[in-house]
Amino acid sequence: MSDLPGLTLLNVGYSELNADWNWKEIYSPFARIYYVKDGGARTKIGNNTCELKPRHLYLTPPFSLHNDECDGYFALFYIHFFEKDVNRESVFDAYDFPVEVKAAPLDLLLVETLMRINPGRALQHIDPKLYDNPPTLSRHIAAGNRTPLPVKIETQGILCQLMSRFFQTATLKSGDKDARIKMCLKFIHENIDKEIRLSQLAGIACMSEGHFIRIFKKEMHCSPVRYINRKKVERAQFLLLTTDILVRDIALGLSVDNISYFDKLFKQHTGKTPGVYRNEYGAKTPPLF
Repeated sequence: MSDLPGLTLLNVGYSELNADWNWKEIYSPFARIYYVKDGGARTKIGNNTCELKPRHLYLTPPFSLHNDECDGYFALFYIHFFEKDVNRESVFDAYDFPVEVKAAPLDLLLVETLMRINPGRALQHIDPKLYDNPPTLSRHIAAGNRTPLPVKIETQGILCQLMSRFFQTATLKSGDKDARIKMCLKFIHENIDKEIRLSQLAGIACMSEGHFIRIFKKEMHCSPVRYINRKKVERAQFLLLTTDILVRDIALGLSVDNISYFDKLFKQHTGKTPGVYRNEYGAKTPPLF
């Protein structure tokens, strides 16, 4: 990835907690950065548990199932953000990032500045089930769209500076992969809204379809079709939570013209149909103001 990612702020705020930061199975379509100011907590991503310590930065990529635990005092700045550009490879598809980095001396000032220039972007609730939903996310996205251009530029600059700390020790996911599969992954990531045929990918890789499927499975530990479908479902999850686009139109926008198949595909990857996924989150949202 040769140019800067288009990072867009959702939320920024500061919380002081006391054994009340305990959440299970969080699965969000946006990324998180924490700057821990005081106290301690734990976050578990997959099978790895990370102790959250003062004067450190922590990154949770989007679509990362994780648990948060805290049994005492914990003070942190939190930043939620996403990549606005649809038809480009996500930095989180391209790189494996460290969860923890030691904060640079400037980082606290950067986080405080980000919060100061984006007033009103703090969460009204700390429970993820009460802010990972269409009304709340749409409201924060709309607030971002109304932000004056100079503030947008400064905001994106700060987000890029903070992400740069993690880039210093990030590794390319495709670093040790077959070069032909790398090209195919980039094509998939940049064309997920289109119909992607195995014959196209095999042509890009200069292989027969059968050979391509075997090499892809060896490199990615899943079939090309399953990988493509997972990326389409992730994009659908983001749209279901951040827009009011009809499920049918989301499916069509991802070049899936059979709605029953789209429902089945979505349920295979999330355990819920698209309608249930959207309604379940939306139904849990109380009045915020």
